[in-house]
Amino acid sequence: MKIELNGQVAIVTGASTGIGAAVAKGLAEAGAQVVVNYNNSKEKAEEVVSEIERKGGRAIAVQADVSRKEEVEALFAQTVDTYGKLNLLINNAGGLLKRTAIEEMEEELWDRVFEVNAKSVFLCSKQAIPLLKQQGGGKIINLSSQAARNGGGGGSIAYASSKGAVSTFTKGLAKELASANILVNGIAPGIIATPFHDRYTPEEMRAKMQMQIPLGREGTPEECVGAVLFLASEAADYMTGEMIEVNGGTLMD
Repeated sequence: MKIELNGQVAIVTGASTGIGAAVAKGLAEAGAQVVVNYNNSKEKAEEVVSEIERKGGRAIAVQADVSRKEEVEALFAQTVDTYGKLNLLINNAGGLLKRTAIEEMEEELWDRVFEVNAKSVFLCSKQAIPLLKQQGGGKIINLSSQAARNGGGGGSIAYASSKGAVSTFTKGLAKELASANILVNGIAPGIIATPFHDRYTPEEMRAKMQMQIPLGREGTPEECVGAVLFLASEAADYMTGEMIEVNGGTLMD
Protein backbone atom coordinates (compact mmCIF):
# COMPACT_ATOMS: atom_id res chain seq x y z
CA MET A 1 0.00 0.00 0.00
CA LYS A 2 1.37 3.36 -1.01
CA ILE A 3 0.70 6.14 1.47
CA GLU A 4 -0.27 9.44 -0.14
CA LEU A 5 -0.56 12.69 1.80
CA ASN A 6 -0.83 15.00 -1.20
CA GLY A 7 -1.96 18.51 -0.30
CA GLN A 8 -1.64 18.01 3.44
CA VAL A 9 0.39 20.35 5.64
CA ALA A 10 2.48 18.93 8.48
CA ILE A 11 4.50 20.45 11.29
CA VAL A 12 7.30 18.28 12.65
CA THR A 13 8.87 19.65 15.82
CA GLY A 14 12.54 19.00 16.51
CA ALA A 15 13.07 18.02 12.89
CA SER A 16 16.65 19.10 12.23
CA THR A 17 18.23 15.72 13.07
CA GLY A 18 17.44 12.15 14.08
CA ILE A 19 13.90 10.79 14.00
CA GLY A 20 12.36 14.20 13.37
CA ALA A 21 14.46 14.78 10.25
CA ALA A 22 13.65 11.31 8.91
CA VAL A 23 9.93 11.84 9.55
CA ALA A 24 9.95 15.24 7.83
CA LYS A 25 11.58 13.70 4.74
CA GLY A 26 9.17 10.74 4.79
CA LEU A 27 6.11 12.98 4.99
CA ALA A 28 7.40 15.08 2.10
CA GLU A 29 8.02 11.98 -0.02
CA ALA A 30 4.39 11.01 0.63
CA GLY A 31 3.29 14.39 -0.73
CA ALA A 32 2.89 16.52 2.38
CA GLN A 33 4.10 20.10 2.63
CA VAL A 34 6.32 20.19 5.70
CA VAL A 35 7.34 22.69 8.35
CA VAL A 36 10.75 21.64 9.68
CA ASN A 37 10.92 23.06 13.19
CA TYR A 38 14.24 23.48 14.96
CA ASN A 39 15.54 25.26 18.04
CA ASN A 40 19.32 25.66 17.68
CA SER A 41 20.37 23.58 14.66
CA LYS A 42 19.53 26.00 11.84
CA GLU A 43 22.08 24.59 9.41
CA LYS A 44 20.87 21.01 9.90
CA ALA A 45 17.23 22.07 9.48
CA GLU A 46 18.05 23.88 6.25
CA GLU A 47 19.82 20.73 5.01
CA VAL A 48 16.60 18.78 5.60
CA VAL A 49 14.62 21.39 3.67
CA SER A 50 17.15 21.33 0.82
CA GLU A 51 16.96 17.55 0.54
CA ILE A 52 13.16 17.67 0.44
CA GLU A 53 13.22 20.34 -2.26
CA ARG A 54 15.80 18.44 -4.33
CA LYS A 55 13.35 15.57 -4.49
CA GLY A 56 10.53 17.84 -5.63
CA GLY A 57 8.87 18.41 -2.27
CA ARG A 58 8.00 21.60 -0.45
CA ALA A 59 9.26 22.53 3.00
CA ILE A 60 10.29 25.46 5.16
CA ALA A 61 12.50 25.62 8.25
CA VAL A 62 11.08 27.56 11.21
CA GLN A 63 12.96 28.28 14.43
CA ALA A 64 11.05 27.96 17.69
CA ASP A 65 11.69 26.67 21.19
CA VAL A 66 8.48 24.68 21.44
CA SER A 67 8.56 24.76 25.23
CA ARG A 68 7.85 28.52 25.04
CA LYS A 69 4.29 29.70 24.41
CA GLU A 70 5.14 32.80 22.37
CA GLU A 71 7.51 30.90 20.10
CA VAL A 72 4.95 28.14 19.53
CA GLU A 73 2.36 30.74 18.57
CA ALA A 74 4.82 32.24 16.07
CA LEU A 75 5.59 28.78 14.62
CA PHE A 76 1.93 28.07 13.93
CA ALA A 77 1.31 31.59 12.62
CA GLN A 78 4.14 31.19 10.10
CA THR A 79 2.77 27.81 9.06
CA VAL A 80 -0.63 29.32 8.29
CA ASP A 81 0.94 32.32 6.56
CA THR A 82 2.93 29.99 4.30
CA TYR A 83 0.54 27.13 3.63
CA GLY A 84 -2.87 28.44 4.74
CA LYS A 85 -3.80 25.43 6.87
CA LEU A 86 -2.65 22.52 9.04
CA ASN A 87 -3.53 18.83 8.75
CA LEU A 88 -0.84 17.00 10.71
CA LEU A 89 1.15 17.75 13.85
CA ILE A 90 4.05 15.50 14.79
CA ASN A 91 5.24 16.32 18.30
CA ASN A 92 8.78 14.99 18.10
CA ALA A 93 10.91 17.58 19.93
CA GLY A 94 12.48 16.32 23.14
CA GLY A 95 15.65 15.42 24.93
CA LEU A 96 17.27 13.86 27.96
CA LEU A 97 19.51 16.90 28.62
CA LYS A 98 21.68 15.12 31.21
CA ARG A 99 21.90 11.73 32.92
CA THR A 100 21.54 12.47 36.63
CA ALA A 101 20.48 10.43 39.65
CA ILE A 102 17.42 11.84 41.42
CA GLU A 103 19.40 12.31 44.63
CA GLU A 104 21.76 14.65 42.78
CA MET A 105 19.27 16.32 40.43
CA GLU A 106 18.57 20.02 40.67
CA GLU A 107 14.95 21.10 40.51
CA GLU A 108 15.73 23.29 37.50
CA LEU A 109 16.90 20.28 35.47
CA TRP A 110 13.76 18.30 36.32
CA ASP A 111 11.58 21.24 35.27
CA ARG A 112 13.47 21.79 32.03
CA VAL A 113 13.23 18.12 31.01
CA PHE A 114 9.45 18.27 31.49
CA GLU A 115 9.25 21.54 29.57
CA VAL A 116 11.13 20.12 26.59
CA ASN A 117 9.39 16.74 26.48
CA ALA A 118 5.88 17.24 27.86
CA LYS A 119 5.01 20.93 27.98
CA SER A 120 6.00 21.25 24.32
CA VAL A 121 3.42 18.60 23.39
CA PHE A 122 0.73 20.47 25.32
CA LEU A 123 1.59 23.86 23.82
CA CYS A 124 1.80 22.64 20.23
CA SER A 125 -1.35 20.52 20.50
CA LYS A 126 -3.26 23.47 21.94
CA GLN A 127 -2.24 25.64 18.99
CA ALA A 128 -3.02 22.89 16.48
CA ILE A 129 -6.54 22.04 17.64
CA PRO A 130 -8.43 25.05 16.24
CA LEU A 131 -6.55 24.79 12.94
CA LEU A 132 -7.37 21.09 12.62
CA LYS A 133 -11.01 21.78 13.46
CA GLN A 134 -11.12 24.27 10.59
CA GLN A 135 -10.19 21.40 8.25
CA GLY A 136 -12.89 19.13 9.67
CA GLY A 137 -10.34 16.99 11.52
CA GLY A 138 -6.72 15.93 11.37
CA LYS A 139 -4.00 13.95 13.08
CA ILE A 140 -1.72 14.59 16.05
CA ILE A 141 1.13 12.10 16.45
CA ASN A 142 3.24 12.23 19.60
CA LEU A 143 6.70 10.76 20.07
CA SER A 144 6.98 8.98 23.40
CA SER A 145 9.66 6.39 24.27
CA GLN A 146 10.05 2.85 25.54
CA ALA A 147 11.45 4.61 28.63
CA ALA A 148 7.85 5.58 29.43
CA ARG A 149 7.19 1.89 30.11
CA ASN A 150 10.43 0.64 31.65
CA GLY A 151 11.69 3.71 33.54
CA GLY A 152 14.62 4.34 31.21
CA GLY A 153 18.32 3.71 31.56
CA GLY A 154 20.58 4.96 34.33
CA GLY A 155 20.14 8.61 35.24
CA SER A 156 17.11 9.15 33.02
CA ILE A 157 14.17 9.07 35.44
CA ALA A 158 13.13 12.63 34.58
CA TYR A 159 13.17 11.81 30.87
CA ALA A 160 11.25 8.56 31.36
CA SER A 161 8.68 10.30 33.55
CA SER A 162 8.16 13.09 31.03
CA LYS A 163 7.68 10.56 28.24
CA GLY A 164 5.20 8.72 30.45
CA ALA A 165 3.31 12.00 30.62
CA VAL A 166 3.35 12.18 26.82
CA SER A 167 1.86 8.68 26.54
CA THR A 168 -0.90 9.51 29.03
CA PHE A 169 -1.56 12.88 27.40
CA THR A 170 -1.97 11.08 24.07
CA LYS A 171 -4.76 8.88 25.43
CA GLY A 172 -6.53 11.72 27.23
CA LEU A 173 -6.39 14.06 24.25
CA ALA A 174 -7.62 11.30 21.95
CA LYS A 175 -10.79 11.06 24.05
CA GLU A 176 -11.19 14.82 24.19
CA LEU A 177 -10.90 15.35 20.43
CA ALA A 178 -12.60 12.26 19.02
CA SER A 179 -15.88 14.08 18.42
CA ALA A 180 -14.00 16.67 16.33
CA ASN A 181 -12.51 13.93 14.11
CA ILE A 182 -9.02 14.73 15.36
CA LEU A 183 -7.15 11.48 15.90
CA VAL A 184 -4.34 11.43 18.45
CA ASN A 185 -1.84 8.57 18.42
CA GLY A 186 1.86 8.10 18.97
CA ILE A 187 4.93 5.99 18.56
CA ALA A 188 7.36 4.91 21.27
CA PRO A 189 10.84 4.33 19.85
CA GLY A 190 13.32 2.08 21.61
CA ILE A 191 17.09 2.37 21.16
CA ILE A 192 17.49 4.30 17.92
CA ALA A 193 20.87 5.33 16.49
CA THR A 194 20.56 9.11 16.71
CA PRO A 195 22.58 12.05 18.06
CA PHE A 196 20.52 11.58 21.26
CA HIS A 197 22.47 8.47 22.25
CA ASP A 198 25.72 9.77 20.79
CA ARG A 199 25.42 12.66 23.23
CA TYR A 200 23.96 11.06 26.35
CA THR A 201 24.65 7.32 26.40
CA PRO A 202 28.16 6.01 27.22
CA GLU A 203 29.41 3.27 24.90
CA GLU A 204 29.41 0.60 27.63
CA MET A 205 25.80 1.38 28.57
CA ARG A 206 24.82 1.43 24.91
CA ALA A 207 26.39 -1.98 24.31
CA LYS A 208 24.44 -3.47 27.23
CA MET A 209 21.22 -1.97 25.90
CA GLN A 210 21.82 -3.52 22.48
CA MET A 211 22.29 -6.94 24.06
CA GLN A 212 18.72 -6.72 25.40
CA ILE A 213 17.20 -6.10 21.96
CA PRO A 214 15.86 -9.33 20.39
CA LEU A 215 16.71 -8.10 16.90
CA GLY A 216 20.28 -7.62 18.11
CA ARG A 217 20.86 -4.05 16.99
CA GLU A 218 19.78 -0.45 17.36
CA GLY A 219 17.09 0.86 15.06
CA THR A 220 17.54 3.67 12.59
CA PRO A 221 15.56 6.92 12.40
CA GLU A 222 14.19 5.78 9.04
CA GLU A 223 12.73 2.65 10.68
CA CYS A 224 10.48 4.92 12.76
CA VAL A 225 9.05 6.67 9.73
CA GLY A 226 6.72 3.89 8.57
CA ALA A 227 4.74 3.92 11.81
CA VAL A 228 4.31 7.69 11.62
CA LEU A 229 3.23 7.56 7.98
CA PHE A 230 0.73 4.83 8.78
CA LEU A 231 -0.81 6.88 11.59
CA ALA A 232 -0.91 9.95 9.35
CA SER A 233 -2.67 8.07 6.56
CA GLU A 234 -6.26 7.05 5.87
CA ALA A 235 -5.28 3.50 6.82
CA ALA A 236 -5.35 4.59 10.49
CA ASP A 237 -8.64 6.51 10.37
CA TYR A 238 -10.24 4.17 12.92
CA MET A 239 -7.40 4.40 15.40
CA THR A 240 -7.03 6.89 18.22
CA GLY A 241 -5.33 6.83 21.61
CA GLU A 242 -2.84 4.18 20.48
CA MET A 243 0.93 4.01 20.97
CA ILE A 244 2.92 1.96 18.46
CA GLU A 245 6.11 0.46 19.93
CA VAL A 246 9.13 0.60 17.61
CA ASN A 247 11.82 -1.11 19.68
CA GLY A 248 13.13 -4.22 17.95
CA GLY A 249 11.19 -6.46 20.33
CA THR A 250 12.61 -5.10 23.58
CA LEU A 251 9.12 -4.56 25.00
CA MET A 252 6.28 -6.72 23.77
CA ASP A 253 2.55 -6.48 24.56
